[in-house]
Amino acid sequence: MKSRQRTVRLELAEPLRISRSTMAARDAVWLTVEHDGQRGHGEAVTSVYYGLDTDTLERLLHAESQWLAGFHDPETALEAVQDGTRRAAAPPAVTAAVESALLDLVGKRADLPVHRLLDPRGAPPRATTARTLGITPPERAGARAARLVRDGFTVLKVKAGAPDPDDDLARVRAVRTAAPHARLLLDPNGAWTVREAERLLPLFAELGVEAVEQPLAPGDPEALARLAERSPLPVVADEDAVGFEDARRLAGRVQGINVKLAKCGGVGAALRIAELVAGTGTELMLGCLTASTLGIAPAVHLAHRARWVDLDGHLLLADDPWAGIGGTDGTVRASRHPGLGVRERAAREAGT
Repeated sequence: MKSRQRTVRLELAEPLRISRSTMAARDAVWLTVEHDGQRGHGEAVTSVYYGLDTDTLERLLHAESQWLAGFHDPETALEAVQDGTRRAAAPPAVTAAVESALLDLVGKRADLPVHRLLDPRGAPPRATTARTLGITPPERAGARAARLVRDGFTVLKVKAGAPDPDDDLARVRAVRTAAPHARLLLDPNGAWTVREAERLLPLFAELGVEAVEQPLAPGDPEALARLAERSPLPVVADEDAVGFEDARRLAGRVQGINVKLAKCGGVGAALRIAELVAGTGTELMLGCLTASTLGIAPAVHLAHRARWVDLDGHLLLADDPWAGIGGTDGTVRASRHPGLGVRERAAREAGT
């Protein structure tokens, strides 16, 4: 098998502010794997939080390309990626990108969409996705919420963790007024202390917030589990639930776990976590990083397995270079096309 990679800049339509940072753009590294004239694609994006800059991603994906060259076919390589034992030193985001490219290629070779590779009898998954609102003034958040509801969004995720918690409350009140029937999720990205969370969560519950992601600073999952026991809102672990062992420690102790493929290591790893938590009272949220449609697509093929779906990273971009999963009307969809079912816009517009 042959591989190549390409680095592109993904600009956001507007800067996204969360409790710990503000982001206006990030780099994406695309991995293309080719065998017998067919190609599969995967994407890894830079992340300050996970310590992945552009040079690191390029170097690691180059090493993965050399490893892939040792396989005679993508099916064997995919099996090696998904067995959960190979190359433990590779960061999860890199493994997820390699797995994505192989799934795309294997699906094309079998003339099957990825979701049919995972479940031969399954229909194309589709799911209502949350749409993220960053930390902005209340009036702006309210106006944005009203526009999103008109576009078809029924789930809004409001970022929290401003220096003054009253600003967060005002923002959620504005969103609730502008979108009285929308389902609301809250995400402080670990900005609160236990005392702050105990004071604030009842107030957000009164505003009709449905669930809260990672209210406490990551690093003390026991504190998060104790908070979940007495919280008036379902608590979804995110930064404290990176991989399988984190999920094992929290299964049955929090109401949800946010599974991001770039965080846990890809589709195979996500399915192992789903199997682990099934029947424990802990439900899945499918989340993402800000990425192109190519980076979001693998998770869309799992969307029917989650209670909460937050796959809007491609919708935050000024110009998404890939297409194929929709989302602008509030619903993401996996297609019946082989592989991931996505195409680069330049190739599509050229008719190739």
